[in-house]
Amino acid sequence: MKIQTKDFGEVEIKPEDIIEFWLPIYGFEHLKKFVFLFEEENEHIAWLQSLEEPETRFILVDPAVVDSGYAPNLPANIIEKLGEGEVFAWLVAVIAEDFSKSTVNMKSPIVVNPQTGRGAQIILDGSYPIRRPLMAGREA
Repeated sequence: MKIQTKDFGEVEIKPEDIIEFWLPIYGFEHLKKFVFLFEEENEHIAWLQSLEEPETRFILVDPAVVDSGYAPNLPANIIEKLGEGEVFAWLVAVIAEDFSKSTVNMKSPIVVNPQTGRGAQIILDGSYPIRRPLMAGREA
């Protein structure tokens, strides 16, 4: 199946790559179906592309790139809803014009189970920052 995207133009995807959000992305509750897109040379950054609105996509960052100790404790009801299999967390990034001022939201990750095709954005308990500098302690 072919989809139109904002950043990659027309892209071929497989139906099994579609992630359905049963717990929607905050502010985008009307959008339920997304697909992950990656550039070949960087698997630590993903575009979460809406299938319902081609102009809507989110840039996500692998938490290991930002904080190798990031290990959110997901509530049991979230794990149950995501289903059997490995669950991955991704951080929503806000890319600033001055890249060194870009941030990620560690408090409300996107969690997905690729085996079941289910996803959610959740708010974690604990003191995770909402706007952590993406490049904290690194050269831009």
